Amino acid sequence: MQSTRTLKDRIFLVIKGLAMGAANKVPGVSGGVVAFVAGFYEEFIYSLQRVNKTAFKLLFNGRFKSFYRYINGKFLSLLFLGMIVSYFSVSKILDYFIANYELYVWSLFFGMIIGSIYYINKDFKDWNYKSILALLIGVSLGIAISFLDPAKENDNLIFVFFCGIISVSGMTLPGFSGSFILILLGNYVLLLVDSVNALYDTFAEIFTGDFSVVHNEVRLRLLKVLAMFTLGSVAGLVTFSHLLNYVLKHYKSITTASIIGFIIGSLGVVWPWKQTIYKLQDDGSFLLDSRGERIIANYKRFLPELQSETYIAIGYIIIGIVIVLALEWYGQRTNKIS
Repeated sequence: MQSTRTLKDRIFLVIKGLAMGAANKVPGVSGGVVAFVAGFYEEFIYSLQRVNKTAFKLLFNGRFKSFYRYINGKFLSLLFLGMIVSYFSVSKILDYFIANYELYVWSLFFGMIIGSIYYINKDFKDWNYKSILALLIGVSLGIAISFLDPAKENDNLIFVFFCGIISVSGMTLPGFSGSFILILLGNYVLLLVDSVNALYDTFAEIFTGDFSVVHNEVRLRLLKVLAMFTLGSVAGLVTFSHLLNYVLKHYKSITTASIIGFIIGSLGVVWPWKQTIYKLQDDGSFLLDSRGERIIANYKRFLPELQSETYIAIGYIIIGIVIVLALEWYGQRTNKIS
């Protein structure tokens, strides 16, 4: 599975990591889909699967080079470098565009997911009653999840560890959005915004010689939350990779059909034309959460008004589809060259 990579290949791998990291932060979008359409999904799962008892034995015996080679370290390190950079840079840019150009951002993502459905489905020929049933179950599950109401925020460290396990499922299972599940669990802002910003601010302060963080209880709590979330994410990555490898090996057709169905069913989550409405209490006042914020619910308007921005949004949907097709073309071209 390991191969010699040129400098260009390494740069592209970091860029793919950037894309995967950004996708993992966007509700409704799966980083696994990026890996799938970019042509490195199998190597990604294979590399994670190598983090096993043999790998830890090499590590604890001080055979670091052997450990690095065994887990395909060059590949994983470049990919995770891109993901980490993404969390502190690309994701912040993404937050800005979502806040200011929400319609166009969701249109782009909607197009990319449509392209992903085409990519996964085009080579799948094993349609029978079992795979069709799996497809329908996947569609139903995706639709059902998209209409669930979010829970309240919970910073209990055990629960945060569980959130870490769940959140990285989107990396290993294409179409399953870990960030959207975090929204349903009520911890999206806490884990992917507040705690990440706390770490960023801490590094910025320490760099300038300011060590006041040791007296900042709120910041320290957020850093503990982030550390536990990271541990859960690592545990989830390793666990899901082994589980998914077994499932794909023994039930590949059913699993692929389920993934296609789940992606189709989840399209409503990223439908560009969403209206935001506020939940009201019986007396007509806004319903507030524990932090005093308005609790909102998304109302999906499936017939958008025909305005100039609508046509622009449709253009972004087309661009999203083209991006996925371009990634597919690049992946096929790379495989032919190698």
